[in-house]
Amino acid sequence: MLKGNAILGQSGGPTSVINSSLAGIITAAKNFSGIKNVLGMRFGIEGFMAENVIDLGAESEATIKSLKTTPSSSLGSCRYKLKDCDLPRVLDTLKKYDIRYIFLTGGNDTMDTICRLEKFAAHNKYELIGIGVPKTVDNDLFGTDHTPGYPSAARFTALSVMQAGVLARNMRKVDQFVVYQSIGREAGWLPAASAIAKQHSSDAPHILCLPERAFDKQKFLAEVKKTYDNFGFVSIVCGEGIAYADKTPVSASQTKDKFSNIEFGAMGGTSAAIALHRMVADEFGFRGEFQITESLPMCAADRAVKLDIDEAFMAGKAAVKLAAAGKTGLMITLERQKGKEYKCSTGSVALSEVAAKARPMPDKFISKNGFYITDAFLDYVRPLVGHLPEYVKLEAKKFSLKERK
Repeated sequence: MLKGNAILGQSGGPTSVINSSLAGIITAAKNFSGIKNVLGMRFGIEGFMAENVIDLGAESEATIKSLKTTPSSSLGSCRYKLKDCDLPRVLDTLKKYDIRYIFLTGGNDTMDTICRLEKFAAHNKYELIGIGVPKTVDNDLFGTDHTPGYPSAARFTALSVMQAGVLARNMRKVDQFVVYQSIGREAGWLPAASAIAKQHSSDAPHILCLPERAFDKQKFLAEVKKTYDNFGFVSIVCGEGIAYADKTPVSASQTKDKFSNIEFGAMGGTSAAIALHRMVADEFGFRGEFQITESLPMCAADRAVKLDIDEAFMAGKAAVKLAAAGKTGLMITLERQKGKEYKCSTGSVALSEVAAKARPMPDKFISKNGFYITDAFLDYVRPLVGHLPEYVKLEAKKFSLKERK
């Protein structure tokens, strides 16, 4: 059995349940004889290179338990892109702290980081077990049915659009349309989730603009007109990364982060929601609102789904179980079992299959016209989000003076 210390880290944007995965890893690691001390990276791999290392084993049981329902990234995160020239420095630090197990929780860029570290260590004949724990509200990791964090963010999105839709319906004499922008660079899983609370055709949302489909301005405006003629107001939900057929972002942003990802809404561009707002206002003369939540769905613990919290914890424990079995170079996956009743177990996939790739929504989940989703998607997402509230609507029968005389 490989013996040494374990280091835990969190990378990228948080989720409402990322700390539940952290709690799962700590809980299982403290009970594994191969791990002497459970350490934590403060502010991800960037902090680790600065030797900002903390003793997670010294935290109280009460604190570890409460992590399950604590939002944001308790270890602190970063978006540092590990360079090839950094690898020797990281390896030296791993050796200095006698680290033989590394667990990183994050998205596809994080999986790329672990993959590179694990391979570099092996190339230099240093025994290191590296396991990735999935995390992203975008739900765009390959190899897993869904990612921890997505169900809670999907619930946040569904409730936000649902409630904003009630507002838009009742305020249509003031604002004729509303545009809600969701995070998600290349995949539309999150904006698509806004449709799960829809009960009637007039309910929000009416139009979905998803990154999986090239944006066509004229077709979009035609959908807006048709919807307004039918319902008297229009609810639009867009992904931040929607782009034209030539790949130009609708947001017009050209700013990129350290991983060469476009930062939508960053300085030098606008946001997709504002761009759509201008199109509609200019074309029809409508007054409308735009709603941009940015990172709020990542940290809304008050809307976290219990299933999501439990699965995130389960994923953390499963990572240590894999490591204890001597497995390395893998990411934990969530696997949906067949049958009408929702059940989920854990599995694994090679980091190389996940690293630096984004999983789009499959075609079967998107309507033919590209502006909505299918029943197949609703069947996929409903068990993850759980029960949503139902709001009443006045019958609004017109008062008749003749009948009242």
